[in-house]
Amino acid sequence: MASSERRAKSSAPAGGGEPRQRGRAAGWRAPRGSLDGLVASREIVIACGPGGVGKTTTAAAIAAMAACHHGGRVLVVTVDPAKRLADALGLSGIGNTETRIPDSVFEAAGFTPRGELWAAMLDMKESWDALVRRHAPDAETREQILANPLYKTISGRFVQSQDYMAMERLYEIHSEGKYDLIVVDTPPTRNALDFLDAPQRMADFFSSRLLRWLIVPYRSKLINFASKPFYQVADRILGTQFLADISEFFILFQSMYDGFVARAETVTRLLSDRRTTFVVISTLEATPVREAEFFATELVRRDLNLGAIVLNKVLPSYFRSTKNISVAKTMAERAKDLVERLDVDRPLAARVLSDVAESFLNFSVVARREAEQQDELSTSAEVLATVPFFDADIADMEGLLRLGEKLWT
Repeated sequence: MASSERRAKSSAPAGGGEPRQRGRAAGWRAPRGSLDGLVASREIVIACGPGGVGKTTTAAAIAAMAACHHGGRVLVVTVDPAKRLADALGLSGIGNTETRIPDSVFEAAGFTPRGELWAAMLDMKESWDALVRRHAPDAETREQILANPLYKTISGRFVQSQDYMAMERLYEIHSEGKYDLIVVDTPPTRNALDFLDAPQRMADFFSSRLLRWLIVPYRSKLINFASKPFYQVADRILGTQFLADISEFFILFQSMYDGFVARAETVTRLLSDRRTTFVVISTLEATPVREAEFFATELVRRDLNLGAIVLNKVLPSYFRSTKNISVAKTMAERAKDLVERLDVDRPLAARVLSDVAESFLNFSVVARREAEQQDELSTSAEVLATVPFFDADIADMEGLLRLGEKLWT
């Protein structure tokens, strides 16, 4: 049975109902209120949040855990230009074409996956070419766009381009029906909402007043007296040929406007579908957590499913233990007495012991503040998952699955 048929039968039971749940064994149900259970009941997981908080690694870990424990075909799509995902998954390189991660990569990490893990990285030029081929009204227009000098130079460099192409690629892959779960690592952006707004902004751009001004001279021999000086100045600065290339490029692209608008509406519906969930990833540092809070609030306001908030680099709970804090206070107060029986430089040992105790107490203060922040964040999402500091960077499948186990529980 084809994968798309399999998914259609399992995710749309007769008479409606919730999406199918992948599981470790027949009759198994993932626990409610866990990332494990959330992922098992969805077809699309969108990992979003500020840059530099472990978003790419977390997305890869979620996909690896789903392939390992839930079964089925799982795809993780990254748009991170740093290509860290390929390194973590043991691939020499990935591109627009989905690549399967060999089972041997899991086995080297001590796991036998129940399903398959696939990976892809957004290639901007290749994605734009595919979009032109898909939306061009005819073969002649398609070839003219692809051959246009300006298109060759700037394809993939439009404002919102990376965000928009990520949405296009998500829709395209989901429509093919080859995968039971798609995990999307969203682009690093200055504004957390860029990814959500990209489809509509791209459609709006092709109907904008600026665009009409650029193409008027080449659509009509008649130029408004008031606008003529603008074109004369632009011609002197940019050159006649460059203006002609710009105008031809955008005239051709406007022929795809209807396709852009239709796709933007379809993608928006996909994001709000019950099979899609968002996972906001952050640390508890001041700037990232503020951005994460804003994004979580905005998801709720837009009626999009905020499935989980994942907090990376959280201090361990033992820093909040009253017994541990009491011991640290005693160590700090009685450092000189505690080193009396040591055959070492006692003044130096006392300072070291006192510094260690004070350091623990300082961390305990931060840990208590983090706990308060976690309580505040937990009210807005179905699941709150925390991941502690790791001793080393995650650079292989073993590290991804170690991170995944922390997320799942």
